[in-house]
Amino acid sequence: MRLRDATDEDLDLLHDMLYEAFTWDGTARFTREQVRADEHTVRYLGGWQQPGDLGLVALDEDDRPLGAVWARALPAEAPGYGFVADDVPEIGMGVGAAHRGRGVGSALLAGHLDQARAQGWRALSLSVEDGNVAARALYERHGFVVVGRNGGSDTMLREL
Repeated sequence: MRLRDATDEDLDLLHDMLYEAFTWDGTARFTREQVRADEHTVRYLGGWQQPGDLGLVALDEDDRPLGAVWARALPAEAPGYGFVADDVPEIGMGVGAAHRGRGVGSALLAGHLDQARAQGWRALSLSVEDGNVAARALYERHGFVVVGRNGGSDTMLREL
């Protein structure tokens, strides 16, 4: 597996990975088209790649995508699910169902933390749904702590 920076050419892949994140338990809460069109989820990827956006793509040995992670700072007047502050980008991350449990998410997250530090961000936040035990454990292993609650999800923060 190798990691590379996400580019503006990865928008379709990032949407696919956002869909994977929403269907983490196999339940299709949205169609791919709904994910792309939803006014709330469009905050994470609309106009990708804006100044300050950062992300990574994990690829297998044949350059096929395994997963991706990205972050964008959102304003308080249009927050995401894991909003903490205007100057704290919110992470979106997804790993293809067939590739989960193989270290892809951990490699993406570790690389993304380095990427955010290099860009000078002070912290990263995210939202994890109740019941998503594997993702929560991954985030905790990488130093994220619960700082809030939004519906059926915890907001987690990782100081950098």
